[in-house]
Amino acid sequence: MTHSPAGRRALITGSLQGIGLAIAETLAGESCHIVLHGLGDDSLKNAARESVLAAGALSVACYDHDLRSPEQVVALMREVLAAGPLDILVNNAGIQQTAPLADLPADVWDRIIAINLSAAFHTMKAALPGMAARGYGRVVNIASVHGLVASVNKAPYVAAKFGLIGLSKVAALEYASAGNRELGSVTVNCICPGWTETAIIEPQILARAALHGGDRDAGVRELLQEKQPSLRTSKPAEIGQLAAWLCHPIAHNITGSAIPIEGGWTSQ
Repeated sequence: MTHSPAGRRALITGSLQGIGLAIAETLAGESCHIVLHGLGDDSLKNAARESVLAAGALSVACYDHDLRSPEQVVALMREVLAAGPLDILVNNAGIQQTAPLADLPADVWDRIIAINLSAAFHTMKAALPGMAARGYGRVVNIASVHGLVASVNKAPYVAAKFGLIGLSKVAALEYASAGNRELGSVTVNCICPGWTETAIIEPQILARAALHGGDRDAGVRELLQEKQPSLRTSKPAEIGQLAAWLCHPIAHNITGSAIPIEGGWTSQ
């Protein structure tokens, strides 16, 4: 039994920046082959490639299929699998748009559900049979604290993340007996981050910091105090470390879990 995912091939959706890139970098540091995915210009793609290679990736590929379209997700998986076996799948891509339920445009609902939930169904449907046949596979779905508790004005996001956790539990049960301890088995888990330091929340931090004379730490504490008792954000690299650990063979019996990283948010 090996003790690391070294040599494995990993696809991480939404991995040109933020949590997805941090997961890709961490798996690169474990000597994996990395398949990046995301929508962005050439400079963003090149920066992500260089970062992952510098972290230790054995190879890097990059795709830019639009996950709003089921046909595009199927095409992505067809191309990825045609290039070689896929051992690790991380569904990280996601979008967010807030509005009261009664005011939410139907197309916003459709877009968020498509990217945050349906895309994961299509990638898992394509990837899991091959993983089971080889006796090793890891699916790590990046859900959210909002897959465990709700917040106002986030109906499609919360629905998608609750759905992603449910989907993951079903897949975990269906593939629980695939492989064995020596091969590493097949597991499906969710990580549920709370407030995490990504570009998406930086404007909110700075707006709160401005109320405290530019004190960024004070801005973070004010932003988090209503929800996250630790009053500390997580860093993307911390999410990456957990995702990578779940890919180790030693984690063969951790499946169907939804692991919160949210400073006590859901313990209240």
